[in-house]
Amino acid sequence: MIETTIDVPVEKAILVGVVLPNNKRWEVEENLAELKLLAETAGVEVVEFMIQERNRLHPATFLGSGKVDELSQLLKAKNGTVVIFDDDLSPAQTRNLEHATDVKIIDRSSLILDIFAKHARTRESKTQVELAQLQYLLPRLTRQWSHLSRQVGGIGTKGPGETQLETDRRLVRNRIEFLRKELKKIERRHVTQRKGRRNMFKVSLVGYTNVGKSSIMNVLSGSDVLVENQLFATLDSTTRIVRLNGDHEILLSDTVGFIKKLPHHLIVSFKTTLDDIRDADLLLHVVDASQPGYQEQIQTVKQVLNEININGIPTLMVFNKIDLLDNKELIGALKKQYAGSAFVSALRHIRINSLREQIKNIIEKSYVEYEIEVPIHSQTLVHFIHSKAIVTEQNYNEYTVHIRFKTSLSMKDKIFRTIQGKLNNIIEKNHP
Repeated sequence: MIETTIDVPVEKAILVGVVLPNNKRWEVEENLAELKLLAETAGVEVVEFMIQERNRLHPATFLGSGKVDELSQLLKAKNGTVVIFDDDLSPAQTRNLEHATDVKIIDRSSLILDIFAKHARTRESKTQVELAQLQYLLPRLTRQWSHLSRQVGGIGTKGPGETQLETDRRLVRNRIEFLRKELKKIERRHVTQRKGRRNMFKVSLVGYTNVGKSSIMNVLSGSDVLVENQLFATLDSTTRIVRLNGDHEILLSDTVGFIKKLPHHLIVSFKTTLDDIRDADLLLHVVDASQPGYQEQIQTVKQVLNEININGIPTLMVFNKIDLLDNKELIGALKKQYAGSAFVSALRHIRINSLREQIKNIIEKSYVEYEIEVPIHSQTLVHFIHSKAIVTEQNYNEYTVHIRFKTSLSMKDKIFRTIQGKLNNIIEKNHP
């Protein structure tokens, strides 16, 4: 992975946004406020904001020439060392801005990649992040290596027939291809793991970054997934077995958080993580109820899920951090607007049992009832049915035990396969 954690003095940043005709100034201001959180997560001190209203972006410098001059003066006045743009810049725009300001120019995608590199801990997430970094870097190699790209004519100067820049591009492309193959290997292992879990009810936590998904994972499962008050603290998909009560057991997965303007190549790189969402029977869409912009965050999550073709999976909205709401009447308003949702505080363990009950009820809505008879001497099979299904009725006669139970179609098939493998006189009665 490209190193981004070298010890350097704290960088001082000016954040820049542009208001175009199709958006509002307050939207840009909100985006810059979020960009500030991203910058602080990356260890950068934000010293100033700059917003320009334009009819269209300048193709060479993104900002108008007068605003670029103003930015240069502001950098000197604030001792700024870096400028972070809220939108993605082209390689040419980045190069021209660096020449004009004489400081480092970063865009939103580059900043997010830096944070991801900082937080990647497992081999899988490190591979995913490095792939995204190299895909971002490849078209920008002219800027990174411009001092090596000029080829001088004459005898003995052609070398192997390619410039250093071309060599670097080839190496990067080779590395990208290697990383893609590595991710395919990881994906195959995930597929094998998911096949072993297909008889269990699978639940995935999704939501905007820093809404408390990992806290909910911990409180439901009793595990110790990393929890930090930072954007993108969790990159690796974590799966735990959670027992809701005596009858229900689920597989609960925590996934990477979403954010506005999430780079598309970064989404693609996290395919193995996103497949855990795609394979889920239920999504818990976690929302930070204390966040003023929660409605926009909800729409962002829905938009990202739509972009990666995750549609049609039953979803339970979970409004977290209700203990932080100063206006308690807001909870009542949210309950009316989002009927059937869960309202919890993972940190304070408020209404967690109610959340468990709601998940249980959703599971049982998909259940179908069946009947079976097993020989009275086969108590091992009776206990097996009790462990895999909800037994609603059990009657004994002279020779058999008559059991009525509720379970999912896949679990029903597993129960009958197991029993039929040991007995030949099973009587199956299906009650639709």
